[in-house]
Amino acid sequence: MRKLILFLFFILGIFSCSEKKQGKVKGESRNYYLKALSFYNLGVYDSSFVYLELAKEQAFKEDDNLTVVRSLILIGINEYDQGDFFGAQETSLKSIEFLEKSNLKQDTLLSFAYNTIANSTDELKQYNKAIPYYHQAIKYSTNPENTLIYINNLAVCLRNAKRYAESIKLSEEILSKVPSGTTDYAKFLNNLAKTKWIADNSYNPVPDYHKALAIRTSQKDRWGQNSSYASLAKYYDHKNSDSSIYYLHKQYEIANVINSADDQLNALRGLIQTSSFNSQRYLSTYLALNDSIQQARSAAKNQFALIRYEVEKNKADNLRLEKENSEKQNRLVRQRAITGASIFLLLLAVGGGTLWYKRRKQRLELEAENKVKETQLHLSKKVHDVVANDIYHVMTEVEYRDDLDREVLLDKLEIIYNQSRDISHNVEQRSTVEVPYNEQISTLLKPYGTSDRRISIVGIDAEQWVDVSKRIKEEIKHVLQELMVNMKKHSGAERVVVRIEKSDQQLKIFYKDNGVGLPAERPQGKGMANTVSRIESLGGGIIFVSEPGEGLSITVNIPLI
Repeated sequence: MRKLILFLFFILGIFSCSEKKQGKVKGESRNYYLKALSFYNLGVYDSSFVYLELAKEQAFKEDDNLTVVRSLILIGINEYDQGDFFGAQETSLKSIEFLEKSNLKQDTLLSFAYNTIANSTDELKQYNKAIPYYHQAIKYSTNPENTLIYINNLAVCLRNAKRYAESIKLSEEILSKVPSGTTDYAKFLNNLAKTKWIADNSYNPVPDYHKALAIRTSQKDRWGQNSSYASLAKYYDHKNSDSSIYYLHKQYEIANVINSADDQLNALRGLIQTSSFNSQRYLSTYLALNDSIQQARSAAKNQFALIRYEVEKNKADNLRLEKENSEKQNRLVRQRAITGASIFLLLLAVGGGTLWYKRRKQRLELEAENKVKETQLHLSKKVHDVVANDIYHVMTEVEYRDDLDREVLLDKLEIIYNQSRDISHNVEQRSTVEVPYNEQISTLLKPYGTSDRRISIVGIDAEQWVDVSKRIKEEIKHVLQELMVNMKKHSGAERVVVRIEKSDQQLKIFYKDNGVGLPAERPQGKGMANTVSRIESLGGGIIFVSEPGEGLSITVNIPLI
């Protein structure tokens, strides 16, 4: 990924020269972006993230789409490097919205964005979904070196997806075109041998592994040597433990040299599993290194969240000041309109009418602008109150709680994500007419359906919600969301049915899925405990019926009196 950043800096220079010739030089946003790029190449990622957010917001004001795109792409790469793969996907997809696929000058930026999306999707083990994005990255690539990187990524992803024949064919095709003796040749040769061995355990990849290792050693390609040692250690894992231990030691040594914490962990994990001697020492080193990495990545993610919070807060403050200035200007215009009306008595009818028309038009334009800014202020305040405060609360728990439950933290982050998504989905729906509650329920549940999971919703007609209190409706939304989150994370269900009935001043909710059910040995999670608490706070009751592997049924009864 570092190679792509250096090339991105080169692309920035090309576009800058082009825009200077056209007399369209942008100002502050470009300076912010250059600082962010410099910090990234120095490894100061938090400062890079700060200046990228500033560059993006300033570029919006300057109507500089290219700087917006470059900032979003580098933010996505930043998030990927820190292990925030969902964030990298979302940011990179957003960058594509600002690009024109018919504009050949923007093809390189498209290839960067698609490669980051593909890499993030691959890291999430969604291999078949990642493959089309790799194809898009290759399609739009204009640099041969980057194209080789994308093709190699695709070949590895095909192997991970167990599409061995396609991976082998692609590697063989590109291997025949790459000069032998180069690091690229060694990379494709090593991956091809590994794929053939995984596809057929009787195949001996060792000669090719050693050939690739020899090239990488002669070229002083330490990252490549790390890959070769890992491949050899894996091959000898169940064949010759002494050889496997030898190559794991070599991988651990080279991983220390290149400062790759993940590869150090992989080597230590192999040594723990393979070596009975000194395994306790390896385990201690592994645990210490793993804790250090997890803390660093959590700190980085929290730092990025805090930076976003500060940027949004400043943005909201600026919008408030702009609104106040606009109101002052509006009052000034009204005073002028009154003065104009007085002068109107002394002027001819045609001249006075013309002046009044101009004043009225100006006032209407300012009022329309004020309404737009008021809407923006409302949205920013909602982001601050709903999302930012929740993020800050989670950050506080991470900082001060030693017994932090990872599952609980993930549940809270997913709820925050859904809240932010709901805010963005409702931006265009804000009006004087409230969205019907049955539509709110449908909008809440449907996104959990996928091509592999069907969500059926029964009994949410608008009429039956007329006399239901606002508090009950709000709690029901939270309960349904908790059920959906729990289903998505744990059940593995393919079919989910949610049915709502109202009769005799009682509101009943029936939930049924065909997932794995609730294992008896697993305690009730925080999310389900919150669900029970919400129902009981309304004076209702909830019943869980589950047999492991037979799905889950839930009945909720809420009194309406």
